[in-house]
Amino acid sequence: MNIPIIDSLKKIVDEDIISFHMPGHKKGEIYKLLGYENIFENIYKLDTTEIPGTDNLHSPDGCIKDSLKRASEVFKSDKTFYLINGSTCGIEAAIMATVSPKEKIILNRDCHQSAINACIIGDIDPVYISPSINKDSNTLTGVNFEDVKSVIDDNLDAKAIFLTYPTYFGDVFDLRTISNYAHEKNMVVIIDEAHGAHLGLSDKLPDTALSQGVDLVIQSTHKTLPSFTQSSMLHTKGNRIDTNKLLNMLRITQSSSPSYLLMASLDIAVDIYEKNGVDLMENLLNNIEEFKYEISRLENIKVDESKDFTKIFLNTKKLGITGHELESILRERYSIQVELSNYYGVLLISTIGNTKEEFHKLKEALFEIDKIYKVEKNLKDVFYPIKLPKKVLTPRQAFYMSKKNVKIDNSIGKISGEYIIPYPPGVSLVSPGEEITKEVIEYIMECKSKGMNVNGVKDSELRNIQIIDID
Repeated sequence: MNIPIIDSLKKIVDEDIISFHMPGHKKGEIYKLLGYENIFENIYKLDTTEIPGTDNLHSPDGCIKDSLKRASEVFKSDKTFYLINGSTCGIEAAIMATVSPKEKIILNRDCHQSAINACIIGDIDPVYISPSINKDSNTLTGVNFEDVKSVIDDNLDAKAIFLTYPTYFGDVFDLRTISNYAHEKNMVVIIDEAHGAHLGLSDKLPDTALSQGVDLVIQSTHKTLPSFTQSSMLHTKGNRIDTNKLLNMLRITQSSSPSYLLMASLDIAVDIYEKNGVDLMENLLNNIEEFKYEISRLENIKVDESKDFTKIFLNTKKLGITGHELESILRERYSIQVELSNYYGVLLISTIGNTKEEFHKLKEALFEIDKIYKVEKNLKDVFYPIKLPKKVLTPRQAFYMSKKNVKIDNSIGKISGEYIIPYPPGVSLVSPGEEITKEVIEYIMECKSKGMNVNGVKDSELRNIQIIDID
């Protein structure tokens, strides 16, 4: 038989790759551990549609309604919605339900591209907050209150503020203070908590966004909890959200034929979270603490600490090889797959689905690598371009304008007609309608030569880029 996708997936399963990447169920091992395996034996039989007894996601009054009520209680929201088009659809619906066309929204610059897409779809004008950067790892660390306050004060007509908490790399900031200040200025607070669905499982982890007074939270349950890829949740709290408008937007951004497999996996994730989550998280944090203690003896590979201990960034600067190279070594020689690599290191996402044995195998691999792959010189510095590009057009204006291709070296000073997004995590360096800078071009060309992927641009080889044709 020739079934390309199935053949590729079976190969990965047969290779027994150790997963330090999403999804959080880690190839379903957690289902076996907790006795859910029999549910998935004939999973194809559970793939159905809206018939008597299955309820309707867009108008729930049966089993889906009951599941949503339980999820709301478990995650301590006023109301919870299941998302089967990923957090992307929840972000888009949340933004368009709170900000009307031609109105402003304040975004952290290192937001996911779906937030900017919402501005295109909804004809919304984004105003950005400058990101903070860890210069030792080129990882984004979130925002600080003074920067947020300054942008709010300069844009009091903005209807909402949208922030990413925690960051992809596990960093957090004073969300409670920011939320309180935004509310004083009559702004709705929307949080992309895609990488923080697990935070409520331990007081050793950062506080959840909902516990800090925000209005609306989108979580990628599949990233750090055991649900299937593309299944997420949206939670609301307080009286600042028009629930009917939000429901209408979700009907637009979600499929009219929602996957019952994805909804079922969310149901199971809630069950695991409530019954076993705290104990499993305690075991995970103990394993991480032991792992970090042991690898602290490494001479050349270092751990960059974050507030969310489940995110582990291994810095290769002293080792002298890029994170892209370390990712390849771990996969090809040790059958260990990380979540992402950048110039300075690799990010591991560990969840309650990871085992003590997996951390042991990773430790053994790193001790070998630390000795074998050390080069004489440290990595040279490559600086992430954090200066905000000049916004000439709104994302929607740029989207609908005519575009033309130019050589990438000739694009500096031009208005971009497409995204420039190092991926993952999907953060835009330049968005449609913004001026392309020399710093951005030099950064992406340098990192591309070292193995970084760049999304958004049509020419994946980065020879050409689309600009707005204003001639």
